[in-house]
Amino acid sequence: MDIISQLQEQVNTIAAIAFNTFGTLQRDAPPVRLSPNYPEPPAPAAATATNAAVANPTTEESAGNNISETPKVLSAELVKAAKQFDALVAALPFSEGGEEAQVKRIAELQAENDLVGQELQKHLEAAEKELKQVQELFNEAADNCLNLKKPD
Repeated sequence: MDIISQLQEQVNTIAAIAFNTFGTLQRDAPPVRLSPNYPEPPAPAAATATNAAVANPTTEESAGNNISETPKVLSAELVKAAKQFDALVAALPFSEGGEEAQVKRIAELQAENDLVGQELQKHLEAAEKELKQVQELFNEAADNCLNLKKPD
């Protein structure tokens, strides 16, 4: 897999971890009083904690069945994925010479690509011509075989 594909995959991994982290934290966060004007939030029910454990067993297992550890585990996964992304970015080849050198190299590669394309087109035309000859010879041979058979 090339480096760009690896970078894309790592970005997707980071996005998935962030999405799961936010969802898990939103689901498991204890109620908090927003203002003294609002009534006290209801106490969490035991059934809600059980439902949360059933809904996302991997988070519970990775956090050691302790909701207070979940943010630490999830943030560690996110940091690890970000470090892997940074390592992939550091592995990218360095462009020497700036933008002008890149434009010149692109022009050289485009010219080379055009030459190879022309050569491939010539080979394709030659192959199509040869295919046509083979088909004509096959049809002629088939006709000759049919004409040599005695009618029943």
